[in-house]
Amino acid sequence: MKWEKLIKDFKNYLIIERNLSKNTIDSYLFDIEKLKSFLNSENLKINPLKINESIAKEFIYQISKKVKSSTQARIISGIKRFYDYIILEELIAENPFQNIETPKIGTKLPVTLTTKEIDKIINSIDFNSKNKLRNTALLEVLYSCGLRVSELITLKISDLFFKESLIKVTGKGNKERFVPISNEAKNYIDKYIIQKRRSQKIKKGHEDTLFINERGSGLTRVMIYLIISDLNKKADIKKKIGPHTFRHSFATHLLENGADLITIQNMLGHENIVTTERYLHVNKKHLLKSMSKFHPRNNM
Repeated sequence: MKWEKLIKDFKNYLIIERNLSKNTIDSYLFDIEKLKSFLNSENLKINPLKINESIAKEFIYQISKKVKSSTQARIISGIKRFYDYIILEELIAENPFQNIETPKIGTKLPVTLTTKEIDKIINSIDFNSKNKLRNTALLEVLYSCGLRVSELITLKISDLFFKESLIKVTGKGNKERFVPISNEAKNYIDKYIIQKRRSQKIKKGHEDTLFINERGSGLTRVMIYLIISDLNKKADIKKKIGPHTFRHSFATHLLENGADLITIQNMLGHENIVTTERYLHVNKKHLLKSMSKFHPRNNM
């Protein structure tokens, strides 16, 4: 079977049956292209069904010299998923990458901001900027609701349920969830819509998109990164941050103030509680306080 046909079928499987996001699917396809490029560089003109464990090991050995461990681990994971699909289709009996070990990656604790640092970043927005209200509103939403950047840029006006103090968020795999929104974020969104957005000419297809650029289109992920990077420099915060830092800070501050992990998991849209549990390691001071307050041995 030819590569093109199998990759196309795999992509359809990920979209229709697995309901994965475009970014995740693109990552898997990128990993497969790495394998194809390796075969071409070695003049190995074989179809995916003929790849054996020996070829798989040589491929991993070659990429290990070019990429860092985290990238290597992702590539192995993506290609394993591809071959698991081929097995599912009963085209081969064994996954040639099954016995390939994924490099161990140290757990990196997420960078977080204090509430003072968040205020400092928001206050760094130029008062005379034509996008002051929009940028303030989107930062308040990032922190108030703990959104991923992809969820922020796809947020719609019709997703706002301000009477109930909720917003509807479309997360990974098009899974929807409702997240509470703070009064501060609600106020800035209202100001942005009334004082700025309503006076703009909106491009067709973006009539319902909440945050738009000066050309009337939705903001891109890159634009959000640039906005935050610029404000971080102005605020002189000595931390490397991005949109996800506000999400990490949202979760950490909730935990510090007594929210339980299940509640935080639901608000973040994590499929696995293990992903949420990493926030337990962020603030050791909070953990010690909890131990001191709640453990029966400390009350004797």
